[in-house]
Order: sequence, then C-alpha cells, then structure tokens
Amino acid sequence: MPTDPVVRYERLGPVATVTMNRPRYRNAQNSSMTYALDGAFYEASADDGVKVIVLAGAGEHFSAGHDIGTPERDAHLAWARRAGMWWDHSDKAGAEQRYARESEVYLGMCRRWRELPKPVIASIQGACVAGGLMLAWVCDLIVASEDAFFADPVVRMGIPGVEYFAHPWVMPPRVAKELLYTGDRMSARRAYEVGMVNRVVPRGELTATTRELAERIARMPRMGLALTKRAVNQAEDLQGLHSGLDSVFALHHLAHAHNAETAADPLGGLDVRAMKDA
Repeated sequence: MPTDPVVRYERLGPVATVTMNRPRYRNAQNSSMTYALDGAFYEASADDGVKVIVLAGAGEHFSAGHDIGTPERDAHLAWARRAGMWWDHSDKAGAEQRYARESEVYLGMCRRWRELPKPVIASIQGACVAGGLMLAWVCDLIVASEDAFFADPVVRMGIPGVEYFAHPWVMPPRVAKELLYTGDRMSARRAYEVGMVNRVVPRGELTATTRELAERIARMPRMGLALTKRAVNQAEDLQGLHSGLDSVFALHHLAHAHNAETAADPLGGLDVRAMKDA
C-alpha cells in the first residue's frame, strides 16, 4: 500500500496549494483522494490566512479521471458522507448503489467545492480527462500548460458525459457536442479559444504563472472575492447550470442501468486499457 498521502496540502503566505498525489496512476481519483481533497479544501476555507487556493496534480498529468481500475480502487468501501444525505452505497446493489455513491463522491462533492467561498485556480498540465474535467470546472480560473489536453471520452461507454455535466456552460454548445460526440482531445490552445481556459503557458512556467496570478488575486479583500464568486455562480445557475446538472445526472444513471442490462457491466464493458486504446 502507498505511504505517500494521496493529497498534499501546502500553504505559502496567502496561497494554499492542494496537490493530487497519485502520479503513478496519472492522479486517477479514488474515494481516498476525493475525501482527502474535501479535507484540504475545508482546511483552506477555514484558514483566515488563506486568500486563494491552487489545485494541482503531481507528475506529468493533472488527472486522468475517476479511478476505474487501479489496485487501490476503493469504490466498494463506506465513507463518512459529507456532500449529501443519500444513504451509504456499500451495502446496496444495482442502480441504487451507483446512484447513492455518485450522488456523494462525484456530483455532490463537485457542487460542494464549487461553493467554496475563496477563489480556486486549477493549474493543469498533461491529461485533464473525464473526472479531471470535473475538478477543473469547479475551479474559478484555469491556467494550462501548452501540452495540456482535455477530453470526455465516456460517450464510448454509452454514457452522456461525466457526472458533473457542465459542458454547455464552460464552452459553446456546439463545441461541447463535438467534444462529446468524437471523444477527441481538445488542446490547451483550443480550450483557450473557446473560453474554457484563462491562460496557456509553457510547461516550465506553469507553476510560477499560477502562483503569480494567485498572489495578485490575494491582494483583493476577502469578502469582495467571496461575494463576487457568489454573484457569478448565481448567474450560471440562473442560466440553468444547477437544474441542468440534475437532469443529466439522471440520464447518466439511465445509461449505467442500460449498460448493466445489455453489456458486460455498467461501464459498457470498457476498462482502463480499452479507454486508453480508444
């Protein structure tokens, strides 16, 4: 079993950096990482000395998405729920199990983190795929390296995108359809062109650029930042984001249930290797 923490937390002045730390598995998100991220975000939110939070990934890639096959996958385990009131999934079966778990660790956690009252900046290099997109999208700003790429390939599983379905709000609808219909990678430059990314920099400048931006924002008053974040988030919700997430989450689980009846498993028979090859 690994001895390194799955999430590292560091504070330097007014900036807290939360780093996903499973580089061997391209920072695939198991439940241990999800709850460690939640703990780190909560610590940063509660610390009056922290003005801005940076979310990063150790190693070559930001995040390859949800853990669907590493030796440390822990989806079967019970966890103390924090994001919602749905019951424990670990002793349930079928669609009830999947819906209860994903309501908590996927959709629920992302909504919880989006409401964090301090600015969060994603610092992205390499792969930002599927569940990695969800983490990036709950952040307020995104700084990407030139070699970063973004993809949501889960339509190959017969599933209409990841659980936190923010696609039509973070990019134009036709661009979102192309991303989903093809499963192709979107380059950092293209992501910048469509407004999903704030800045694109050489890989060697990613950390410094993100830090500089975080420190600049940290000079603003804390309450002003919190209220501004709330104002923009409310505008997105008035444009349908909150209700849209609910409706597509239901479609997502209809697809899981359909796969469970017609294919090898709820993922349409696609494992890590098959998804990578595709």
